[in-house]
Amino acid sequence: MAVSVEDLNPAGIRVAGIRMIPVMGGKYKVWTKRIGSGPLKVLLLHGGPGFTHQYLEAMESFLPEAGIEMYYYDQLGCGNSDRPEDLSLWEIPRFVEEVEEVRRGLGLENFVLYGQSWGGMLSIEYALKYQHHLRALVISNMTAGIQSYLKRIGEVAKKLDPVTLATLRVFEATEDYDAPEYQRIMMEELYPMAICRSKPWPEPVTRAFRDANLAIYNHMQGKSEFVVTGTFKDWERWDDLHKIEVKTLTLGAENDTMDPEDIRKMATLMPNATAAICPEGSHLAMWDDQAIYFEHLLGFLRTV
Repeated sequence: MAVSVEDLNPAGIRVAGIRMIPVMGGKYKVWTKRIGSGPLKVLLLHGGPGFTHQYLEAMESFLPEAGIEMYYYDQLGCGNSDRPEDLSLWEIPRFVEEVEEVRRGLGLENFVLYGQSWGGMLSIEYALKYQHHLRALVISNMTAGIQSYLKRIGEVAKKLDPVTLATLRVFEATEDYDAPEYQRIMMEELYPMAICRSKPWPEPVTRAFRDANLAIYNHMQGKSEFVVTGTFKDWERWDDLHKIEVKTLTLGAENDTMDPEDIRKMATLMPNATAAICPEGSHLAMWDDQAIYFEHLLGFLRTV
């Protein structure tokens, strides 16, 4: 069997399943890795924006065992992929075309696209343009519009201790998002409540936060969870969900930064969609409500 150049590391040693896929007409390359084998193929879109595939490593314990072929993919600027510093690259339409280049590079057709958080936003955008390539779609922990997200995250903030919330508001008023105390509140109080409730955080989650490209996150989202100022601040797709006709699962959690009622509503607006909610989970329910999360995910994948 011939060995592809993309399967070799710089030392010429084969690394099973890893391929670097050219994007933007070959100007850059992005990292992908195939795990498992089977007729059902799932491409994973990680969140952030600017994070990596690492926090999705929970998938390895479930999908391959179920006979599902899964593909990790670090988006451009993230993880093992090329990391250009051109801020003009961090726009939704370019990312959509990048996903399509990855699909072609991997030879995927009639496949399942899974997107989590920002990856869920990206999966919606991809489906609206390229759903003829899809067998099914999974939108995990993502609402269909930024205004819905801002309403929900404002409600989540009110669960903080009143003194802590008042401190948070002071930093927001001065836009001092880099202040050590602001960052401490986010990492030690908000995130353990609504991002990942596992204690301690699973190592892949910690690693994904450590390796995140915050330049992308800040450019697209902004420096605060509570005020979206980046390039997707006006993103709204509620009125377009009816155009997504492929079989779809919207997956959320009761303690998420995305309102579970929005997750349910999204499914009602698509002609072939169902919703599932993890009762104990948060934004990373694949870790903190793992059994229920994968029961829903694998149950859906078995139907497609």
